[in-house]
Amino acid sequence: MADVSDLMRRMVKENLLKFDATPLFPERVAYTVPYKLSDAEAALYKAVTEYVREEFNRAEALENDKRAGTVGFALTILQRRLASSPEAIYQSLRRRRERLERRLRELEVLQRGGQVVGVLDSRAPLLDQEDVEDLDDAPDAELEVTEEEVLDQATAARSIEELRIEIETLKRLEALALSIRRSGEDKKWRELATLLGEIFTPASISNHLAEEAAPYDAGVPEPPKPTPSPHQKLVIFTEHRDTLNYLQSRIGTLLGRAQAVVAIHGGMGREERMKAQEAFRHDPEVQVLLATDAAGEGINLQRAHLMVNYDLPWNPNR
Repeated sequence: MADVSDLMRRMVKENLLKFDATPLFPERVAYTVPYKLSDAEAALYKAVTEYVREEFNRAEALENDKRAGTVGFALTILQRRLASSPEAIYQSLRRRRERLERRLRELEVLQRGGQVVGVLDSRAPLLDQEDVEDLDDAPDAELEVTEEEVLDQATAARSIEELRIEIETLKRLEALALSIRRSGEDKKWRELATLLGEIFTPASISNHLAEEAAPYDAGVPEPPKPTPSPHQKLVIFTEHRDTLNYLQSRIGTLLGRAQAVVAIHGGMGREERMKAQEAFRHDPEVQVLLATDAAGEGINLQRAHLMVNYDLPWNPNR
C-alpha cells in the first residue's frame, strides 16, 4: 500500500486544536460508578438467576434447536431486564406470566374438549444463533417487538403440567419484584439521583432523597465531581423502554418539573424524535434527555455536559 501520509492526515476528535493551540473540545472522562445491591435486590437477583439457569437446562434438552435457541434468547433478555431496573424486571415477569397463563387456559380448553395435548408448540418466533445476531442490526422498533414476543411466549415447557410449574415460579418471582417496586428500594437509581444532585441544584434535590447512604467502596478511584449548575444538560441511555419510563417519572419528580425531561424511543416517529432533540438542545428548561440505545443513534451529544449509560451494553460492539 502506498504511503499517503503527505497527502492525508487522520485526526481524532481529541487531537483537534483551536488557533491558539488549546483543545477544540473538552476532555472526555469516562468512569464506572459501582453500587451494592440491597438484601432484597440481591434475593431477587439470585432467584431470577436460578430460574434462568433451570430453564436453560430444560431448553438444552429440547429436540428442536431453533426452539431451544429462542428460549435461550428469551432468558437472556430476562437477565438484561433484571440488571436494568426493578421496574423492567417486574413488568417483564408480569407480562410473561400473563401470556403463559393465557396459553395454559387455551390448552386446558382443548384438553377438556377431548383433544390430546402432548408436546407444546411454541408461539414465539423461532430463532437460531444467526437470527439472534442479525437482530443486533435490526431497527429499534423491530428489535423491541421481537424481544417482547420472544420473552412473553417462548417456553421450554413440554406439557401442561410443566407449564403450570413454570407459571407458579413466575408468580413467586413477580411477587418478589413487586415488593421491591413498591418499597422504592433501588440502589442503582439512588446512585443516579446522587449524581443529579451534584450537577443540578444540590440543595433542592437533596431534600427529595429519602435517605443518605455511604457510597459503596469497590476499590475503584473516586470519580471527578461535576461542577453544579442549573444549566447543565444530561443524556441518559438505557436498553429498555420500561426503564426509560421509570426514569422519566422518577427524574421528573426529583427535579420537581416533569417538563425538565424528554425521551426518545423506538415507538416514536421521526418528527417526534426531532421535536424532543430540539427541545433538549434549545430549551433551557429541558435538562435531561432519556433515550433507548438504538433510538438514540444520531443524537448530537455536543450540547450535553454529561452522558450516562444506565445499562451496560451486552453487545461489546455497542
